[in-house]
Amino acid sequence: MSRIEEILEKATRLREKGPAPGTESSASAPLKVDLASRPLVSPDYGTYTVDNKIDVTNPYLVTVTQPQSQVTEEYKKLKSIIIKMTKGEQFLNTFMVTSTLGGEGKSITSLNIAMALAQEYDHTVVLVDCDLRRPSIHAYLDIPVGPGLSDCLVKGVDVGSALVKTGIGKLSVLPAGSRVQNPAELISSARMRDFITELKSRYSDRYVIIDTPPVLNFAEAHAIGSVVDGAIFVVREGYVPVQHLKDAVEMLKGVNILGVVYNNVEMTRYNSYRYYGSYGYKGYTADGAA
Repeated sequence: MSRIEEILEKATRLREKGPAPGTESSASAPLKVDLASRPLVSPDYGTYTVDNKIDVTNPYLVTVTQPQSQVTEEYKKLKSIIIKMTKGEQFLNTFMVTSTLGGEGKSITSLNIAMALAQEYDHTVVLVDCDLRRPSIHAYLDIPVGPGLSDCLVKGVDVGSALVKTGIGKLSVLPAGSRVQNPAELISSARMRDFITELKSRYSDRYVIIDTPPVLNFAEAHAIGSVVDGAIFVVREGYVPVQHLKDAVEMLKGVNILGVVYNNVEMTRYNSYRYYGSYGYKGYTADGAA
């Protein structure tokens, strides 16, 4: 008799004998397991548990609210390109999303990329709201105000306790956190650079996506760009003068720009749909936009 047959025969005898005295279950009905409450287990990323899944209702978060739409298909294509560009001999797991001016849809792009990646079994994502002047990630997801990035930098709050697990695939969000009076100095500080380095090593098996302020208005994007593995640049059609765009790209000289997302584009070959939003930074307008 082979070893496997011996094991099977032993298991059969144990079943026929029944449980040992004193170990019988008090309930005769079979045990019911609530699969919804069980952790998602991935061989690559360990255990990921969610207490309360976020109910996504914002219409601009199309990768969740409109999974079959053409816009979602475009985000899926973008996701596939990002995976190909970042997964090689070395995993380029940290990248920022920025734009020339406010109002080009960089935060919406950050969210939809993060959600598209996180809904794949192989990818766990941390999305960081680094726009301390006008944070919006928590508002789009309707996350209650709580500790976030600024609290980690200023108060020493552990990033693990500040992360919000959304239940959207394996997506966690680090909100902007408490308001600070000197966002530019804080984000451009050595403390912030060390924090990104810590995220990169602490979550080395995850994508860390950082939503930054726009380039032309503020200095934070350039400071972050020198630390992350790459940048995705969002350009809204017909919104930014070409010279402003050139100036912004020049300011990111030395940053590894992975590519450009051309946003708010009318595509007549797809039934003339238009994807756009009204987002802005007060006091900054694109006068003379093409």
